[in-house]
Amino acid sequence: MGEAITYLEAIRQGLWEEMERDDRVFMLGEDIGVYGGAFKVTKGFLEKFGQDRIIDTPIAESGIVGAAIGASLMGMRPVAEMQFIDFIACAFNQITNFAAKSRWRYGAGVPIVIRGPSGGGVRGGPFHSQNPEMYYVHTPGLKVVAPGTTYDAKGLIKAAIRDEDPVIYLEHKYLYRLPRIKEVLPEEDYIVPIGKAALRREGRDISLITYGAMQLHCMDAAASLEKEGISAEVLDLRTLLPLDADAIEATTKKTGKVLIVHEDTRTGGIAGEITALINERAFEYLDGPVRRITSPDAPVPYSAPLEDYFLPNATKVLQAARELLSY
Repeated sequence: MGEAITYLEAIRQGLWEEMERDDRVFMLGEDIGVYGGAFKVTKGFLEKFGQDRIIDTPIAESGIVGAAIGASLMGMRPVAEMQFIDFIACAFNQITNFAAKSRWRYGAGVPIVIRGPSGGGVRGGPFHSQNPEMYYVHTPGLKVVAPGTTYDAKGLIKAAIRDEDPVIYLEHKYLYRLPRIKEVLPEEDYIVPIGKAALRREGRDISLITYGAMQLHCMDAAASLEKEGISAEVLDLRTLLPLDADAIEATTKKTGKVLIVHEDTRTGGIAGEITALINERAFEYLDGPVRRITSPDAPVPYSAPLEDYFLPNATKVLQAARELLSY
């Protein structure tokens, strides 16, 4: 039996194993080499793999992604790190207008991974706490993943590196060293398939659909509901593009009541897309409106009390679930 490891270490292991497995894999990003990354995900990589495969770059996200795209078209498998995922916006044109469309334009896939720390809860303020997933979920040709467990963090980074198309990999910084999600991972090689949700908890009375760090709050809320005699099902999407529509449909038909929870802001968040999907595929099974708990339409506050107010949590999920169950 191995040692339980953190979410951050799982990402680190996945990257390390893929670089050992495939010489075409290399990494580029700000401070990933000598410094070992802002959060130390790549500590020791430079010493192991050398400066040809661990490349420190200037602070230029558009250049980082542009170089990764070019390398991928020459047969390489680049992993581009955004020091904070907020600054992926600087590379928006390269990602959406080239990487995502390359296969449609002339048949060449762009097998790159763009990874970086996302999300709030660590007092990072408005420029270091964002959840920018929906800009990219709206872009055909991309894949977007958001692991919420240590097992998935490793399995999805390995799957992303092996994928033949560009993958946005959102790693929630609040989870990096969170003790409660440390896990003993399998010693053998494994991947988590992109596009498949995970049923974290089975239930019969209400479905909580979520992803990323929010699955912890949903699990806590479900445990509280159980004490009240209510059986809550928790579905962790894991992948946002493509969505596991079959899993969403199945849980809706099973319980008839759906609460969608995400940390991203409300307008244009994936809760709206999931609601539309449910209305198209399982409307007649609903026993009440589809509800959602999200962050408000505002930048993430720096103030600790304001950020706590801003973010969804188990208490908010519990209250909304009780209201929905009253229908």
